Amino acid sequence: MRILAALSVLLLAAACRSTGAGAGSGVAAKPAVPTEVTPARVALGDSLFNNGGCMRCHGAKGVGAQNGPALNDNVWDQLATGSYEEIRALIVSGVPKEKIKVTTRPNAMGARGGRMNLNDEQISAVAAYVWTLSHK
Repeated sequence: MRILAALSVLLLAAACRSTGAGAGSGVAAKPAVPTEVTPARVALGDSLFNNGGCMRCHGAKGVGAQNGPALNDNVWDQLATGSYEEIRALIVSGVPKEKIKVTTRPNAMGARGGRMNLNDEQISAVAAYVWTLSHK
C-alpha cells in the first residue's frame, strides 16, 4: 500500500512537470526578486518614499494621488515593464512635464527625487521599495 501511494505521488509530480502545471496553467508565476531588492534596501526605500517627496504625488504606500499614479499595481504610465531597472532609471532621470503621458497630471517628476536629491544608494532603495509595491 505504501509503495502504491509513493508511486502515485511520483507520477503526479512527473505529470505536473511535463504539463507545466503552475506555469501556463492560468496562475501567474511571481517574478524572481531582483538581487538589488534586499530587505534593508526596501526598508530604507519605504522610509524615504513615505517621509519624503515621493508620497506627496504618489500617495502613502504608493496608492496614487492627484499628481502621481498608483505604484502598487501592474499598470505603468511611464514604463514598459515595471522592472527594477526601469524603475531605478526613471527615478534617476525623472519625467519632464512634456513627457508625462497622462495629461491630467500637471507636475513633472524631478530627477533624483527632485528636492530630495537622492544619492545612488537612496535611489536604489526607493526603486527596491517601489518594485515591491507592484510585485506582491
